[in-house]
Amino acid sequence: MVDRSRRIFGNEIAGRDYRRALRSKRKFAGKFGDDRKTLYQVRLEENPVLGQRFGVRDIRLEAAAGIRERGRMGEGAGKVAFDRDRGLIVGNIRMGFGHYRISMAMASAAHALGYSPYWMDLNSYPQTTATKIIQAQNELYSLGSRLSRFGIFNKLVWEPMNYEGFRALTYNATDQKNAELMAPLFREIPKDIPLIATHVWPAQAALHGGMRYVVNAIPDNWPMALHLAEGSLHTVQCKYAYQGYRILNGFAGSKVLRPIPPDQLCCTGHYIDHELVAHVDEDCRARLKRKEKGEPMRFLLSLGGAGAQRELFAAIIRHLLPSIRDRRAALYVNVGDYRNVWEDLTADIPELRKHAEEHFEDFDRAAAFADRALTAHVEGVHAFCHKNIFEAVYITNLLMRSCDVLVTKPSELAFYPVPKLFIRRVGKHEMWGAIHSAEMGDGSLECRDIPHILQMTDLFLDDSRELFGMCESIRRNRASGLYDGAYRVVELAMQLRDKQQAR
Repeated sequence: MVDRSRRIFGNEIAGRDYRRALRSKRKFAGKFGDDRKTLYQVRLEENPVLGQRFGVRDIRLEAAAGIRERGRMGEGAGKVAFDRDRGLIVGNIRMGFGHYRISMAMASAAHALGYSPYWMDLNSYPQTTATKIIQAQNELYSLGSRLSRFGIFNKLVWEPMNYEGFRALTYNATDQKNAELMAPLFREIPKDIPLIATHVWPAQAALHGGMRYVVNAIPDNWPMALHLAEGSLHTVQCKYAYQGYRILNGFAGSKVLRPIPPDQLCCTGHYIDHELVAHVDEDCRARLKRKEKGEPMRFLLSLGGAGAQRELFAAIIRHLLPSIRDRRAALYVNVGDYRNVWEDLTADIPELRKHAEEHFEDFDRAAAFADRALTAHVEGVHAFCHKNIFEAVYITNLLMRSCDVLVTKPSELAFYPVPKLFIRRVGKHEMWGAIHSAEMGDGSLECRDIPHILQMTDLFLDDSRELFGMCESIRRNRASGLYDGAYRVVELAMQLRDKQQAR
């Protein structure tokens, strides 16, 4: 196994920082176990939500009865019928909804290009050391997200950590050492199947596990060492991020570092689902037509469960209720798999239930509504909640096509081809998503407080120029290929294998 913590892209890690990385690995192994001698057998299952839509099969792991000698790396042992020619693994973790959504975009693009996508969530194997580590880290991140609504914590802890702490090259050294404990997950996975990782841990773990063709699809527009997985091909969505990663800008303070080699970094454009990219023009035409006819303007609110922005969404809903009564506005509210968020909102805003139709749990019914909304008249409030995580995430994607304005923090949704109203970020690194979107013309500036959020809401409602301008930009961006990033990432992953095998 290559030690990827001593030197990162030719930049030496100081001895004290390397020793800290070793201590972190020992701490995790002591707390969560060390299963590097365990053999995890592999089986495939059709994904119950994504399988029918774009052929996704889940990779499931089960611990074998015996213990194998350390260092054994299999090739799938011929036991599982992976498609070795057209197969492509999408490696991810559930940490919020963002990384799952990007993974869905990759799987959608892979299917559209004729490949067979496999879904491998490193946070879904509770018997493994890897999942235990990821769950613990996820709980800490979720706690920080919730606490970020308190100004002092946000200013002194949360934003500095998300903006500068994760940026340090030494942080990557520790992450790489911890990821060595995740390598057993890949022991029985065929090593010659390309893998696209939508979070850095699957990329790092795959490389430590012997996977040969790894693409590390970096989600954010703010360059951070957190996202480095040396040995993979790194992809980014924007030119700004490309420049920052190329020179590892600020990853060691003012020190000039050795850059990432150009053949290990590529700017692809935005990671967007095929189903959304293919219908950009007609969806924008439908938005303009609804505005011209004076139909209710459809706002899509996509809420998370951390609670950091609940008061902002509540303020938007209260503000829109008079326009909803007057049929000037309509509202989609997706609370994901957090039923408690909807209950809290309706308890806080009793009138909300009077106007709301709940599309809960029955995904087929919810998806049918999303399909009808593409051409049908919509008014009132429509609420969505699903326990199944795939349903909870993907219903937003389905609703995006028929909404007029997506109201969201500037996270992974900042890159989607739909007019956007950005509310306050959760972590300063997200700031650059809003900046990029505003520059590309498909989203607003980040509105960091309630008065500015409501001002922007009224501009969308009362002045057609905001919507028309964003739709024009979206169509122009589509023509330029800006939203073709997921296709490009898939093609790059397959080219990695084809080039190596041709040598």
